[in-house]
Amino acid sequence: MVKRPNVVLILADDLGYSDVGCYGGEIRTHNIDRLGRSGVRFSQFFNTARCSPSRASLLTGLHPHQTGIGILTDDDGPGGYRGSLNDRCATLAELLRGDGYATGMSGKWHLSANATEPSDSWPTRRGFEHFFGTLSGCGSYYQPSTLHRGEQDASAEADDPTFLYTQAIADDAVGFIRDSAASGRPFFSYVAFTAPHWPLHAPETDIAEYDGVFEAGWDRLREQRLERQKAEGLVDVDARLSARDPDVPAWDDVSDQEWWTRRMRVYAAQVDRMDRGIGAVLAELERLALLDDTVIVFLSDNGACAEELPIGDPERFASRRAIIPGQTRDGRPIALGNRPEIVPGAEDTYSSYGRAWANLSNTPFRLYKRWVHEGGIASPLIVHWPAGELADGAVIGAPFQLTDFVPTILEITGAPYAGPAERELPALEGRSMLGLLRGDDDDRADVTLYWEHIGNSSVRRGRWKLVREYQGPWELYDLEESRTEEHDLAGERDRLVAELAAAWDAWADRVGVIPRERILRLYERRDGQPEGSLVSQDTWSAR
Repeated sequence: MVKRPNVVLILADDLGYSDVGCYGGEIRTHNIDRLGRSGVRFSQFFNTARCSPSRASLLTGLHPHQTGIGILTDDDGPGGYRGSLNDRCATLAELLRGDGYATGMSGKWHLSANATEPSDSWPTRRGFEHFFGTLSGCGSYYQPSTLHRGEQDASAEADDPTFLYTQAIADDAVGFIRDSAASGRPFFSYVAFTAPHWPLHAPETDIAEYDGVFEAGWDRLREQRLERQKAEGLVDVDARLSARDPDVPAWDDVSDQEWWTRRMRVYAAQVDRMDRGIGAVLAELERLALLDDTVIVFLSDNGACAEELPIGDPERFASRRAIIPGQTRDGRPIALGNRPEIVPGAEDTYSSYGRAWANLSNTPFRLYKRWVHEGGIASPLIVHWPAGELADGAVIGAPFQLTDFVPTILEITGAPYAGPAERELPALEGRSMLGLLRGDDDDRADVTLYWEHIGNSSVRRGRWKLVREYQGPWELYDLEESRTEEHDLAGERDRLVAELAAAWDAWADRVGVIPRERILRLYERRDGQPEGSLVSQDTWSAR
């Protein structure tokens, strides 16, 4: 019998395109870099611009609107998205478990409208035999909310003063891999870190490792990242940076530079700790002599996040216990916000790194998480599988998106696309990347990619990308000429704009995109804000 490969899917949260070393960053990501440089990297892989929709698409091979997760995990009732995985899709865990795989998840789920009471959209009921992690979207790394083992509350585990969620996720993944190997079954391990999503939390010893690394400031560091990206073959040798975000000052004009660099140092420490967790997973696979026969995939759920904390009304934001503890574990108040008097990192702070550093993270692109311009959807994607006859060391420039992941894994494992008998599944929206991973020619000129998130819309066909912000006009870019989307050609190519816009309209109707205007009317009927959500993330604009 042919040995079936194991699958380890590693997802970072709010990680920018250029943050890891093998994508141009200065953060020490030795383990991710090892995977990237000895595996295959993609220079044009795309997510869906936001955490919940990306996770839904990644795990089902469908567009998020088809799964019930059109925005986040708010149940907007009749007329809106229900905010939970529906019964018209199957997760990769369900597909692989039905074909004999052990299935385990460690980390952030964020695919259920109810994060406290078990439901049919919990990971334990969508194919995962093992689950340790959080049901909500984000939270303290020292005291994460909605922490569960299986369907049981596990919040007491965070009472240990040494607890750090990033480390706990990695440790749990290592344990699942060890137990699965002992059972003799092939396994699927989904490792969904919350790093480096805000808040900025990291041990002081980790932060100290980045003393002096970011003092040059975002302007010079963006230039340096671009040069490294050129050397890595990720962008053309004549590629240029997008202009600095117009709302970001020149570094030389910034006061409180020490505080600004502190924010980026904590962010880097979060990424570094995640990388060390990935290193622990690799070490366990090597100890078990399973690394060669394991498909490891690494990517991010959206582009870097420009959000400044608090979002919206400070009191309302601070009251959201699903993401912010009322106090530290030893009873101290938590200082919330991005102000120089709040030095981020410790448990009693709750801050983000902001737009200026997010502009660095998304080098060389513009805009951020929530937009479907390149800065919101461009993701690192690494595939490592020594026994898989991959074109190791290759950088693939063909465009792919999240819907292509499930078809790829199904071809690799031989598992059928068949859910429970009572569930009729729609056709998968993507196609396998395996041939290209192995160095085969693959003409992607006829493939059209689509995006929609909170009214931000885009369609990509070949070199052409049509994109718009909600309520704005369509913009047209030639991505072979420049991926930084700064030369709008819409006014020069009316026929192409009309053709791509019509294709987007047909796609949106087919997959169930709910018009943004209808969603906003629903919110207005609910006093302008859906209860229990990070509302301002939905309505806030960074421009």
